[in-house]
Amino acid sequence: MALYRFRVTFEDYDDVSRDIDVKSNQTFEDLHKAIHQSTGYNPEYPSSFYISNDQWMKGEEITYMPNQKRIDRKIPLMEKIKLSSFIDDPHQKFYYTFNFDRPFDFHVELMKIILDEAPGTTYPAVVRSVGEAPKQFGNVFNPAAAVADAPDEDFDFLHEMAYNPEDAEDFSEVTDTGIDDVEEKKVDDEEEEEDEFGFGDDEEFEDEDKPGRDDY
Repeated sequence: MALYRFRVTFEDYDDVSRDIDVKSNQTFEDLHKAIHQSTGYNPEYPSSFYISNDQWMKGEEITYMPNQKRIDRKIPLMEKIKLSSFIDDPHQKFYYTFNFDRPFDFHVELMKIILDEAPGTTYPAVVRSVGEAPKQFGNVFNPAAAVADAPDEDFDFLHEMAYNPEDAEDFSEVTDTGIDDVEEKKVDDEEEEEDEFGFGDDEEFEDEDKPGRDDY
């Protein structure tokens, strides 16, 4: 029985790859599960292979755990389609999307056809593994935890009072005018204080020093 050796790479992680040998009469579902045996992912999520050209453009679809739309379109199921049915090229390519809700995209390329099985080997078989696969669901973001851990910020008056930039300009003008009024009032109070004690009129002091005035 002939074997297909596929090289499977993440579209977004060039440094992670797997080489997998699969029997020519095995199905796309066998390859699907072998890929995730090699990545450590749970394979039980809706996924699809697409027949691809050299530019990785998607063509005919072969699916797993289809939604109603794919059922209505009668998309072929992985479990029913043998790999040999779609091997037309010595370097046949398949574009593969795993888990449509939180997808990983893969490039699957036929590297060579091996004529003899290795004795005692169970297929599909992972024959080469490079790099560590990313986590299946990535790092889950928790908004509540992020807010709880955030440092206290200074109170932003304009922001908290919902001022827009135009409002901020108006507010600044009012504040400036108020400062000017306070300064003017302070000056007026000082002048009134000098007049009250008789030290604010320089002319009266000059009159007292004029010659010819009686001192008695």
